[in-house]
Amino acid sequence: MKRSYYVWIVVAALLFVGLAGWRYIWVYASKDTIPGGVVLQGRSGMEDGSVSLGSSTIFAIGGLTIDAALEQIQHRTDALRNLKFTLQANGKKQNKTWTLSQLGVHIDTKDAAAVISKLTAGNMWDRLQYRRQFPANIHFELRWNKEQFKKQVRSVWGMLDANEPVNATRTITSDERIVYTPHQNAYRLDMNRLLIEAQTALENAAAEQWGAAGEAADIVLPLPLRTVQPNVTLERLKSEGIERKIASFTTDFSSSGKGRTYNVSMVAKTLNDWQLAPDEVFDYRKVISLTRDKYGFREAPVILNGELVPGIGGGICQVSSTLYNAALLAGLEMVERRNHSLPVSYLPKGRDATFAEGAINFRFKNTTGKHVIIRTSTSGRKLTVMLFGTLPHNIKYKIQSATVKVIEPPVKEIPSSIVPAGERLLMKTGKPGYIIETYRIALQDGKEVSRTRISRDTYKAQPTVYSISPEHSGPRAIKSEDGPGSRKQLLEDGVRSED
Repeated sequence: MKRSYYVWIVVAALLFVGLAGWRYIWVYASKDTIPGGVVLQGRSGMEDGSVSLGSSTIFAIGGLTIDAALEQIQHRTDALRNLKFTLQANGKKQNKTWTLSQLGVHIDTKDAAAVISKLTAGNMWDRLQYRRQFPANIHFELRWNKEQFKKQVRSVWGMLDANEPVNATRTITSDERIVYTPHQNAYRLDMNRLLIEAQTALENAAAEQWGAAGEAADIVLPLPLRTVQPNVTLERLKSEGIERKIASFTTDFSSSGKGRTYNVSMVAKTLNDWQLAPDEVFDYRKVISLTRDKYGFREAPVILNGELVPGIGGGICQVSSTLYNAALLAGLEMVERRNHSLPVSYLPKGRDATFAEGAINFRFKNTTGKHVIIRTSTSGRKLTVMLFGTLPHNIKYKIQSATVKVIEPPVKEIPSSIVPAGERLLMKTGKPGYIIETYRIALQDGKEVSRTRISRDTYKAQPTVYSISPEHSGPRAIKSEDGPGSRKQLLEDGVRSED
């Protein structure tokens, strides 16, 4: 009897334990909460080329009811999709706003919701096993399609990439003023910078929206732009130092024929707007070469071996001589210059600069320390050469020439059979030659501070020519070496013809 009593006690205890265990299992498997410590986290890897925004996003759902967790997931997903993203341009005057879903932000929580919903699926044993093995981290996809983002941004501001910068300009007006027009910058979307800043902002917004508070503020970013400057900016142009007219000189060619007028005008046209950099040497030979190529030269008197003869290009030295005087008045350094063999009518003696192809050039150096621009005008049959650049306002130069010596014309006798014996016939009246010294005087505040001799020029005398009878031709008669072809020809104030 006593033994049977103990058996029943054991049986009762086992039944109690079994029922208690079964109740525990039933209660555990039937829970409507998510196991403690479970978090929802974004995936770090994307296979479609999108960028992950959720690798640092963690939403703790452990302990929440299943319905509450699913509701929170849906709420936060919708809120993030509809979060506003604004780009501000032109000081907030040109704003554009999108939702994050329009900018390629995609949130996919279907798999995560399915994992959570499975806690209530199947029989009790299945639910027990599933709950026991429930993962601590549930992943969802939070990604950003950058290409869609770029497409949206370019649909609004893509026209910026077509804009081109505009160079600054410098104009010398008809009244000789220097007028500068500022450059205009162009702007380009700085897409690389925008993508970096946008990704940081999106990651922060995702972390806030999926954090404990579940509230993210709308995103506002300034539109980043790159400035594209033109090659010629206003600062660069002004730094060249073209401040004002620093010298000017005018000569007259109203007595010139059509050919000479054309030659002077075309060389002046080539020379117009010629620019010299600091320390650059001006080379007149280049001006002549360019004029020949662009316009050609016409027939006009030239100087051949000290005599005026028909030729091509006559008048080109009036341009070089006018420029020479302007350069002297600007205080520039002469590198190569020679006077004509004969005095010229349009300038005082000692103030001209001749040119002879292959023999004589005209060159000077820009010693102002800044750029110099040469401007020319041929209005009213007058040639004016102006130099624009930098020169202190209290500094001026003037030029003085003085005759050192007058050279008497020699007498030249040429035998001629038509002259009667004992007589001579005047064929050409001679002209005297000259030795001229020219000085440049520097004035500061109107007072002379220096006087420099810049040239000592010789103009050969032209002989008086007589014809005499052959039997009276003495030692003063023309010699054979004076004949044509007996000496090297020097062609001044003109160019060699193709013939």
